[in-house]
Formats: sequence, structure tokens, C-alpha cells
Amino acid sequence: MPFKDLREFIARLEKEGQLKRIKEEVDWNLEAGAITRRALEENLPAPYFQKIKGYPAGYEMASGILGNIQRVAIAMDMAPDAPVKELIEEYLKRKDKPIKPVMVKDAPCKENILKGDRADLLKFPVPMIHEGDGGRYLGTWHITVSKEPGGDWVNWGMYRHMLHDSKSFAILAPPPKHFALMMEKAPAKPMEVALVIGTEPISSFCACTPMPYGVSEVDVAGGLRGEPVELVQCETIDLTVPATAEIVIEGEIRPGDMKDEGPFGEYTGYRSEQRRPRPVVRVKAITHRNNPIFTMSCMGVPVDESAAAFAVCKSASFLDELRSKGLPVTGAYLVPEGASHVLVVSTKVPYYNIAGEIAHVVWGARHGCLTPVVIVVEDDVDPCNLKQVFHAMMTKCHPWRGINKIEHALAWPLIPWLNNYEREFRIGARVYFDCTWPIDWKPADIPKRMSFAEAYPEDVKKKALAIWEKYGY
Repeated sequence: MPFKDLREFIARLEKEGQLKRIKEEVDWNLEAGAITRRALEENLPAPYFQKIKGYPAGYEMASGILGNIQRVAIAMDMAPDAPVKELIEEYLKRKDKPIKPVMVKDAPCKENILKGDRADLLKFPVPMIHEGDGGRYLGTWHITVSKEPGGDWVNWGMYRHMLHDSKSFAILAPPPKHFALMMEKAPAKPMEVALVIGTEPISSFCACTPMPYGVSEVDVAGGLRGEPVELVQCETIDLTVPATAEIVIEGEIRPGDMKDEGPFGEYTGYRSEQRRPRPVVRVKAITHRNNPIFTMSCMGVPVDESAAAFAVCKSASFLDELRSKGLPVTGAYLVPEGASHVLVVSTKVPYYNIAGEIAHVVWGARHGCLTPVVIVVEDDVDPCNLKQVFHAMMTKCHPWRGINKIEHALAWPLIPWLNNYEREFRIGARVYFDCTWPIDWKPADIPKRMSFAEAYPEDVKKKALAIWEKYGY
């Protein structure tokens, strides 16, 4: 059964040993971030802070709640040890059966309604996450809701939000992000925005998932959950939001209203983006549950929430894109340790340079500019098994003809190896590694891999396994 809210999910994570309640007082200023970062780097249970310095009892903070693949599996109501390839295929099955949301009148997120002067962002324990960040970050694991000007399409995204003061915060959403494209359609009018913090896990998961323009993430969330998401109307703006959310912030972006934002320690594992003027969201109202739970992601050296989520949803999106072109791919994996910059694709090799064709399809996808490195392996390699992938790279990829560089490519500005000029003008480069045997080699010339599965007859393997089992292995 799908989780109805964040609180149900927290209870399940705790039951599975994937969450730890921290009852002693923790400071929102760097301390919560440091504890979370350590937990992510060591793959420890998600920290759930129950006493925040300077805030009353009942104002709590949950962090790292989708910080590994096991928690993503639990969010999808699957076994925590489900293989990543299975999660990716299950995601694709459910995504293709979207379920429309349903509207409700009474909602937990309306237990407290604060408008005008009472709408104070500092009421919540907004954390200073890393030393050197430009400020306290309000939105790091959340949903940013917006509507296409003059249309009915509602977009859910996950764009970082830096707190300016008690009544305003920034948004980073450069093109080709859907939010930026929406803003371009109505440059002379205010744009309404809702920031939703603390939803059931699949809703936040879908907010950071790449979808085609015009597709509503809330419908896909319904399909992944197996039942519709309940929505409720906002108080001061014409947007609907998840009814069981912990906190909802309603606001608007006014034309030309810009203020410096950043820098911030990002999913790449670095703080590499300059402080720049970015759009400001002015708060009109806040609604929240009693004893609201603030959710935070402490981005940094992978793996964290974005890397774990992308390993499933973006892998699935790339796999779907490749299959739609009729390519004989058997798997795709956006390696979480690679900060979303490297995709491994396994494929059959029916003709020359299929690796190049695969790479260019990946880069032609809307979200392909975030992934400048593609590794293509044969279908006898599991793309989710990095030991197998590395072995294929070091033994099948020719150092000259197997490494193919593309200059003057569109770049994503957060990529750390860009210099300031390249970052400003989004000038980058790409590379793909062909880790397949050349199609023109004779079968007798292809080296034979020496592994337990391939180097022994079936009867010998069965006997060896029986002996190992007898000795307790």
C-alpha cells in the first residue's frame, strides 16, 4: 500500500533500520548538515532531528530520507534489497499507467493558516547546510509547484531555494528547466509559486524526475503509488498542492525582481557555482500541519537523495528514450557515485559504432546535457555492477579508437570542470567510451572472459557450489 504522508514513511524507514531518531538538541546552523552528510557518506540511517536549537518542541527535521537505493525501493513499496535493474523496470511499468489526482476540501496541511504578517519563513528550522553556502536553504527536498501561463499544465519541480528573509526566498531554475520555460511565456506578469515541504516520498521523488514538457508529475506520482495523490486548493494563489504535506508556502515572482543567490554545496560534490542574481519569490501565505516536519537534503559527494533517486528515475528515462529509437539496449544505469554525469548502457552489438549512436541519443534527450559521459558495454555486462563495468572499460576500451571526444557541446552550468567563461556561456564537451568488441573481429579472435559463470562446465559449477554450501558458504 502507498504511504499517505511523510509520517507513515518515516515510521516504515525506522522499522527497516533506515532511520534514526536523534533526541538531543541539534543546531540548524551547520550541525544538522554535518550529521546528515556523515550519515550519507557512510550509508548510515537517515537522521531524524527531534529537537532543533532555538525552536519549540514539535518543530522537527528529517534528512536523507531517500538517501540510498534501499529507501527508494521502500518508497516504491518494494523490498529494500530489490536489484536496481528491477526498480528501473518497475518504475517504467508504473510510469506508463498514470493516475489523475483527486481534490479534497479538508487537508492536514491546513491545520494552521498564516497570511500577511503572520506568514513568517523563520518560523521553521531552515538550515545552514554547508560552511560557505550563501545562506540558509529553505528548499532542498521539496516540490516547487507552478502553472503554465495561459494554460492548465501544472509542473512539479525541485529547484533550490535560498532564504533571503522572513518573507522572501530565491529560486535557481535555469533553462532547459520547465520552470524557466514557463517564466519566459509571461515575462511581464507575476508568476504564482507554491513551495511544498514534507510530502509522502513518491511525490518528492517525482518532482526531481525528468518528464517531457506538458506532462504533470502528479499524474505520474499517482501511477507510481498505485492510487491518486490528494490535492487541496491554496489559500491565496491559483495552485493545488498535496493535501498531506507538512508545510506549504504560497508566493509569487514579480517581473524583474532579482536578488543574489548562492553559492551552495551541490549534488556534484562541490560548491562550484558563483553567487548570481536570481528570481525572488515573495511570500503571501503559509499553511502547515501541527508539529510540522521540515525535510532537508544535504547535498555533497554522492550518494545522497538526488543521486539515489536519479539512479532509478533518470536511468529509466534514458532507457525509455533509447528503446523508443529501436536500439537493442538491455539496460541503463546513471551511476549515483558519478554525480549524474555518467551513464552506463548495455547493448547487443548488431552493427558498427552502435556506441556512438547510443551516446548521441542520450545527449539528444532533454536532460542529456547533465550527463556528458556515456559508457557503452555489451549485454553480458550488468550496467548496475560497477565491478563488471570497470573491468570492461579496462579490457575492452581501446585507448585511442574507443574514447571518442566531442567538443563545443552544450553544458550544464553546475558541472565542476567548467571554467567561469564556459559556465557563463554553457560551453562544454562530451565523451563516450566504446567498451565493446569490434564488430569485424572473427569470433575466434575475441578473448574469452574467465569467470565462475563462463570458465567452467555446468556439472563442475554445480559440484563446486555443493562443496561450498557444505562448508557453510
